[in-house]
Amino acid sequence: MGPWIPTRRSTVSWVLYDLANTIFALAVGSRYFSVWVVKVEGGTDADFGFATAIAMAIVIVLAPWVGTRSDYAGTRRPALVVTTLITVAATALLATWGLYPSLALYVVGQIGFTLGSVVYDAMLPDVSTESTRGSVSGVGVGVGYLGSLIAIGTGLLMLDRYGYAPLFRTLALLFLLFALPAFIFISEPPREKSTDRPPRLIDALGHLADSWRHAQRFDGVTRFLIGRFLYADAANTAFLFVAIFAVTEMGFSDHQTDMLAIIAIASAVLGSFVVGRLVDRLGPRKTLNGALYLWMAAVAVAVIAALSDLTSLGWLVGLLGGTAAGTTWTSDRVYMIRLSPPEHYGEFYGLYATVGRFATLLGPLVWSFVSVTLGWGRVAAIASLLLFFVGARVILAGVTDMPIRSESV
Repeated sequence: MGPWIPTRRSTVSWVLYDLANTIFALAVGSRYFSVWVVKVEGGTDADFGFATAIAMAIVIVLAPWVGTRSDYAGTRRPALVVTTLITVAATALLATWGLYPSLALYVVGQIGFTLGSVVYDAMLPDVSTESTRGSVSGVGVGVGYLGSLIAIGTGLLMLDRYGYAPLFRTLALLFLLFALPAFIFISEPPREKSTDRPPRLIDALGHLADSWRHAQRFDGVTRFLIGRFLYADAANTAFLFVAIFAVTEMGFSDHQTDMLAIIAIASAVLGSFVVGRLVDRLGPRKTLNGALYLWMAAVAVAVIAALSDLTSLGWLVGLLGGTAAGTTWTSDRVYMIRLSPPEHYGEFYGLYATVGRFATLLGPLVWSFVSVTLGWGRVAAIASLLLFFVGARVILAGVTDMPIRSESV
């Protein structure tokens, strides 16, 4: 049997799903729900941060289990459909019954969204070839950020006129519409369904430990995952709190915050399309290192903008941060493929998601601790992110990106 050649329709459908789930990630996870919690319901950064942390704690346990189940099943699409529908339903009900019910729904939506991303990322080899992985990943990230533009545009049209609850229902519908092609048209290569008993949900915690032990058998995997934990912690935390920071610390209005988001998204789109080709030519390692330097610059400028009251510098934060985000997420999932044996993509992408979500769990806790518990404020909280990016760069210095073909031991 020759190498698997994906169809164009399959690849396009996979890319469109990136657009769909970015609607949730940016519009719900960052821009609108966090502001609704603080400004409309009178909650705190800690309310939003702790809700995110609870969701991520659950994902940490479930992600490798879900990924391995998809390896055993021989097909990943059913898991993608179920997790997506959970997210859509939870999003549609946000802001319906007040603060704490909505925080609970947000937790459910985050769990569904993240577990769906485990399955979705593991499908990248199904919709690309080894020579096009970077390009397809980059197009996915770039088109995904176009989904953010759609979400922000929807917010600009609807929020002032209709309020938050109708906006969340519309965003849920958009998520579903753009996800439908992936449900129908993604083609997967023939994979034998495992005859072994798949891991049970009750065994999920033990399976998480087994997956970590398994990953240690492959050079660079655990070191990469530790580095990913650090930069994902900082990037996701910045992503979650950027809207609040822009309004409260840099003096941006709601309209200016939307414009800042559009600048960041446009930068991420451009960066993703360009960087995808760089990943194919230079490899994901060099590309990701460049992204880390961009993140460091963005954080430094944000601190200067807040301390100096130079609101105009805030626009540079959007430019640098958006480019860094597009570059990071384009290169690091290709990096994970390079380090993973093909027969364990689902399992190892479960670990990939686990460290990303553990980072999203810890990041809001650190932010809340620094800004609220210690009383140092949001400027100190965002400055603390520099330590994570620097640490990630140091750890990743020893990780190669030479591809692995199959079990090496």
